[in-house]
Amino acid sequence: MKKIGILFGLLILIAVSACQDLSDINDNPNNVNQTHPQLLLTNIASSAFSVNGTSSLYASRMLVQTDGENNNQYYNWDRAGFGDYNMLGEVTKMIQEGERIESKEYVAIGKFFRAYYFYNLTLTFGDIPYSEALQGETDASFSPKYDSQKEVFIGILKELEEANTLLKENNAIVAGDIIYNGDMSQWQKLINSFRLKVLITLSKKEGDADLNVKSAFSAIYANESIMQSIEDNGQLVFLDQEGSRYTEFNSSGYGSGMYMSSTFIKRLQDREDPRLFIFCGRTKNAKETGLALDDFNAYEGGDPLAPYAEVNDKAAAGDVSKVNLRYTTDPTTEPHNLLSYSEVEFILAEAAVRGWISTDAKMHYENGIKASFSFYNTYAKGFETYVESTDADTYIAGSLVAFNTSASLAEKLDFILTQKYFTSFLHSGWRMYFDHLRTGYPTFVQSAGATPPTRWIYPLSEYNNNSDNVASAIESQFGAGNDKIREITWWLK
Repeated sequence: MKKIGILFGLLILIAVSACQDLSDINDNPNNVNQTHPQLLLTNIASSAFSVNGTSSLYASRMLVQTDGENNNQYYNWDRAGFGDYNMLGEVTKMIQEGERIESKEYVAIGKFFRAYYFYNLTLTFGDIPYSEALQGETDASFSPKYDSQKEVFIGILKELEEANTLLKENNAIVAGDIIYNGDMSQWQKLINSFRLKVLITLSKKEGDADLNVKSAFSAIYANESIMQSIEDNGQLVFLDQEGSRYTEFNSSGYGSGMYMSSTFIKRLQDREDPRLFIFCGRTKNAKETGLALDDFNAYEGGDPLAPYAEVNDKAAAGDVSKVNLRYTTDPTTEPHNLLSYSEVEFILAEAAVRGWISTDAKMHYENGIKASFSFYNTYAKGFETYVESTDADTYIAGSLVAFNTSASLAEKLDFILTQKYFTSFLHSGWRMYFDHLRTGYPTFVQSAGATPPTRWIYPLSEYNNNSDNVASAIESQFGAGNDKIREITWWLK
């Protein structure tokens, strides 16, 4: 079972033993320059698999803010940071320590995390430092060049392939694993499933001969181990212990100003989707008038395009739903999925309708929905009766959910991406926003002239410390000085 434990005792135990084991090769046994990679793995996994906050939910039309103008909701953000490189530094050290103790398993997992962080970084900015990144300690290189986004994606796919190969060669149990409890066969499923995720992200590059996206996807699906059930979910399970609780537990961000978006609620209501009761709370007026929890009329959202003061008036009148309290009052409310079996099934459904694999898109689509219902039936305490397997069957037969095998490609993609979107509430970070940028589905309401931004501006620190390389990257992608949020990066062209 995937668990997260308390780190402090482990830190002390391993640090002490490391000091003892290495005292004969260190001048100062209290200044340890080596450690077992299990310690690094625990911290890396805890960080990577934690909930990514609510910014993406505003951008993806799931939340609205009423006590101020939220930049993500109104599509007027600017810069993002390079904080992921800090975690990549830890990943690099874990790989080095894995090589030192000759553990291919830690190296393979390290390659997965490198792929994960570089994937997020390149989707955020475009071109990024990759081949020369993280060489400050080894080569005293502090001004890395920027690699093209295409080169970064090629590198990501290569590292994931290498990780899979390493785990084929060796499959020992590793310590410090709070995701799969040391089971390398589960990590192999996650790694190969993530390869499919990266490849479907490159759907616009199907014709690129250097990538061979379609054939690479088909080969992985046919020959490699991938997720087969929710037991394979790449998820972090939380415990009611200090440092191990659900990431949004007791978060002040869910206070008086955060409410649900009307467009998100309306999509769920139109489909009579019982996950509405799990994601949202009833409006104040609905509760006071006695509407039941499973009454779809008990929920209402705020217009994401309206001025925040206008939505605030509606909320003050008791007519806007908040996020379900279980997310902030239950320290173990549900595991957080970095990549779920449900998402993988929707990826396979999309690949099938695109003709990348010869399989039944309808089956994968329905499997994705059933897996989502099963996840909430397992973890949404007090809401189990709304998401039984029979509820999933009834839902799938609904007129706005039933998959029409005779529909056009666009219609099929709309159905698949909409259901995939529903599974992303407080899961998988910006995945649903990037899916929208790539496919146009599901549609997001937007004000005239305020199209969804396609990237973030590079960090100010790069302008200060790596100015020549960042300027060159901007010029090669968008033209000199065009570091703007609506410039189109390579993966979207």
